[in-house]
Amino acid sequence: MSERPVPDLGLSTLADAYRRGEATPAQVCADIRARATEHESHKIWIHLCTEAEQAGWLRSLEERDPASHSLWGIPFAVKDNIDVAELTTTAACEAFAYVAGRHASVVKRLLAAGAILVGKTNLDQFATGLNGTRSPYGACRNSHDPDHVSGGSSAGSAVAVALGLASFSLGTDTAGSGRVPAGFNDLVGLKPTRGLVPATGVVPACRSLDCVSVFAGDTVDADAVLAVLEGVDEDDGYGRRNPGYNAPGRFVRHEGSLRLAIVAGDDLRFFGDDSYAAVWRATLRRLRDDGAELVPLDFAPFDEIARLLYEGPWVAERHVATEPLIDENPDAMFPVVRDIIRGGASPLARDYFRAEYRLRDLAPRCLDALRDVDALLTPTAGRLFTIEEMLDRPIARNSELGYYTNFVNLLDLAALAVPAGFTDAGLPFGVTLVGPAFSDRWLLSVGRRLEHALAPALVGRRRAAPDVTAARSDAAAPAEGATSARLPIGNPRRIDLLVCGAHLSGMPLEHQLIDRGAIKVAQVRTAPMYRLYALAGPGPARPGLRAVADGGAPIEAEVWSVPVEELGDFMRDIPAPLAIGRVSLEGGTQVAGFVCEERGFDGAEDITAFGGWRAWCARGG
Repeated sequence: MSERPVPDLGLSTLADAYRRGEATPAQVCADIRARATEHESHKIWIHLCTEAEQAGWLRSLEERDPASHSLWGIPFAVKDNIDVAELTTTAACEAFAYVAGRHASVVKRLLAAGAILVGKTNLDQFATGLNGTRSPYGACRNSHDPDHVSGGSSAGSAVAVALGLASFSLGTDTAGSGRVPAGFNDLVGLKPTRGLVPATGVVPACRSLDCVSVFAGDTVDADAVLAVLEGVDEDDGYGRRNPGYNAPGRFVRHEGSLRLAIVAGDDLRFFGDDSYAAVWRATLRRLRDDGAELVPLDFAPFDEIARLLYEGPWVAERHVATEPLIDENPDAMFPVVRDIIRGGASPLARDYFRAEYRLRDLAPRCLDALRDVDALLTPTAGRLFTIEEMLDRPIARNSELGYYTNFVNLLDLAALAVPAGFTDAGLPFGVTLVGPAFSDRWLLSVGRRLEHALAPALVGRRRAAPDVTAARSDAAAPAEGATSARLPIGNPRRIDLLVCGAHLSGMPLEHQLIDRGAIKVAQVRTAPMYRLYALAGPGPARPGLRAVADGGAPIEAEVWSVPVEELGDFMRDIPAPLAIGRVSLEGGTQVAGFVCEERGFDGAEDITAFGGWRAWCARGG
């Protein structure tokens, strides 16, 4: 097991080195080419770019301002099912190979941002596998122990980053290929929302489900790369526009209450690996210590959907993607891959519809289980197999690697794998956060929090752990009894709503929130720029929150998380002069919350001195 330190090629580290004149992109690329020879036994590369091939990209940097090119001089790698103009695309099959006439959209965007391609990486042939052994170019070996699998199909892309031969890399993910290799190589692996990143110029596995994925050293780098990659390409029929709540500026370190669904009981499987089970338990303890609430969920419908991917008709898409080779020259294909894809010739249209109906029956149960949590947390994989174990039972072992991943794209979810620690034998273990479509920045923000919460478990890694102190929030301390004065950026399927009157927990109108599936997420105080009034008029007493230039005070309040689809119905019950506006909290965060029109304060009683509605009511108000 290699103990050699891995060079820090993080985006900010390289940018600082370039700015200080300590290195040049040409020197970094030359060093990578030299060090790549030391890792030839890992079978990372199908094509490693030469100095001549990189020369044009390096020359272009001379005319580009690093300040306006976010990836200036940053080395990256791509899985060899992604086109690079004038280079061969193989998908790990020589008989399929062709010279690409133009860049894939993602490669074009990265090069335009100043990034420099290092090479094209090894993969499970035709992106069919989760283990990294299904390639005629050799089994790609784990970066921490070469006797173990690297995870696939994006095997080489992950190992290149893990061994310091690229700052980040691109893979693809249909069933977990952007997550399992991350978990096995101590990396962050981002599987974006389907269609958020264009797949134009990518050899498909299952085109309706495929995603281009990102491997990086941490969530900050992953977010920076995603910001370059995302955006609709008119040539990609599956492209989707990114909503504002998922824009790059929405990435922050998550703080405040955190509610995670977890797999528990008999559904939690480690396939005989007690060491992975032990690290999982330790991870949960650390997250509880960090304030996370962990909620067991029924994993059975997720598992059934996962099995539909390979046991159902979707394997027919893999057959379509490899025609005519699979029909005319099947012996040119890797045997296990050929046998899997051949199965795609048999499903009929009626088989697809039966499976689609079952998927639609199961999906609401899965999505409902995620409604009242911030994300689903699972092990990224249940066991890290040796290469010998994998080759002994290639189909069964591969299926076990997909137990926690195969359902994600069928359910149109986003996912993020993050490192979580090591076994006693020094093997990496990772966990995965799963959320709804277009929750990418939300998951990255929660992932950033996990990086810090789990940092003590990552002390033994060969790359530097996140700097907890440098990224710690400078928000004001929360009020006594409050869970946080700084709130998360908001689950995209829910709206954070501040209440300060009869909707407070235990108060008469709390049921209006609970009946609509809302959950209380934080007890907070407003910024000291408000005064609180008991409004005049018939009926039950109502509070009014009024922003003032001088003489304000912090007001006790609560934040509730309301399902987006229920918010409109809730607002219909709000009587004038009350309304929903923006309210500032201690620490600077703003949330939607109850405010009052100016006319509502006529004849109202100023009750600011009580500090909140509940205290005023308790004193006979």
